Amino acid sequence: MSKLITVSPSPHMHGKDNVKKLMYWVILALLPAFLVSVIFFGIGALIVTAVSIVACVGFEYLIQKYLMKVKPTISDGSAAVTGLLLAFNLPTNIPVWIILIGALVAIGVGKMSFGGLGNNPFNPALVGRVFLLISFPVQMTSWPEPVVSRTQYADAVTGPTPLAIIKEGISDGIPVSELMGQIPGYFDLFIGRMHGSMGEIGALALIIGGIILLARKVITWHIPVSILATIFVFTGILWGANPEANADPIFHILTGGVLLGAIFMATDYATSPMTPKGMWIYGIGIGIITVVIRIWGAYPEGVSFAILIMNAFVPILNKYIKPKRFGEEVQNG
Repeated sequence: MSKLITVSPSPHMHGKDNVKKLMYWVILALLPAFLVSVIFFGIGALIVTAVSIVACVGFEYLIQKYLMKVKPTISDGSAAVTGLLLAFNLPTNIPVWIILIGALVAIGVGKMSFGGLGNNPFNPALVGRVFLLISFPVQMTSWPEPVVSRTQYADAVTGPTPLAIIKEGISDGIPVSELMGQIPGYFDLFIGRMHGSMGEIGALALIIGGIILLARKVITWHIPVSILATIFVFTGILWGANPEANADPIFHILTGGVLLGAIFMATDYATSPMTPKGMWIYGIGIGIITVVIRIWGAYPEGVSFAILIMNAFVPILNKYIKPKRFGEEVQNG
């Protein structure tokens, strides 16, 4: 009886990779986008990232050691990834004390309150981000202007994101064709020269990171492709129906947190479906909810809310969408 098999919580892996290796591949894949953020946001990107990572790792250590009374597992890299992703969802001029609150909520509420890695039903970084957005809306929507070699932090000049410009302008009855003259061109959006969080800029860098994860088989293509395809098709239909009241699909892909969410956050092992069919349903749901919030919701961006909402459906998808068991009899007719 002393040698009973112990079943650990997800994610379950069989092979040469382990959680630690996978987490550090995610960190490596985020480095191109981080470098772009440092180029355009300077010291702010460095401060926000460092504080977020140190805080998430520190809170996880303290909670595990002194509250849960278990051996800390900060060496697996998951807390560092949460800190990095949280930083990517924050303005690079946000006060340090707000970052600390976000890190505490992400780790303490979003992760450790459910038992730690693999037990959390919601993406911890997004739990922290949404909590801060609701609690501190002014600080969370003050986006620094992208200026190469910026040396300021809290005193940076701020402005609205392209999504906010389009949404506010449309609500005021201004045609999209006129509003497009107020935002950076598509090349600037592609390389990251625009207002936004670290994870909203640098589409090229995020795509490079996604290619790294796909090449290393850290993620599969199903979730990113289903999200991006759904958003592209949905916004394309709306744009085709009324181009003066809706932005085109390329704009929606290059702005906001679509690429960060599709590649790095929706693909989190513990909070995403296990089967390809489940991944497709999950991704399509995220895409639809994102567009609905962007077009008709109160916020200009909806990726974070969409992922968290679909996180809640993952247990159902995993329960009812399963591969056939080996040896299962197939009923004909």
